[in-house]
Amino acid sequence: MARLTSILRSPVLAQEVCQEVYLQAWSAAGDYDAGRASPMAWLMMFAHRRAVDRVRSEQSLADRERAFGQGQFTRERDVVFDEVTQRLDERSVAGEVNRLGQRQREAILLAFYGGRTYPEVAHDLGIPVPTAKARIRAGLKTLGTRLAAGRPEEAR
Repeated sequence: MARLTSILRSPVLAQEVCQEVYLQAWSAAGDYDAGRASPMAWLMMFAHRRAVDRVRSEQSLADRERAFGQGQFTRERDVVFDEVTQRLDERSVAGEVNRLGQRQREAILLAFYGGRTYPEVAHDLGIPVPTAKARIRAGLKTLGTRLAAGRPEEAR
């Protein structure tokens, strides 16, 4: 973490990058090749890349703010409007999920509302993992199409 802090110059950013690295390592654990690097070197490679990406991103943001002025990128937030919009979006999504076929609906509810992984969804439904993935993908595609149709200004 000290190395990340020295690259990022912010303990908060270093903590965020460290968490991202652990998530990335967890996701890519199957790709690890002990013949190419030690586990620590493999993690350090992820950490270095993430830290450099974050530095570049932060620098790019600072450059844009300097060039165009921060006032152009910020607006006062209407908390009530944001909350009402969020609730309407949630109702729309819930309504469309309920319109899905039973198989897609079950898979999506387990994955997104139940927090289950593809293998867990497959186990719970007693189906192969590729079938669970296909049902979730198809359901999400249907949801995306239906929700975009309800808001043509956002679908463009």
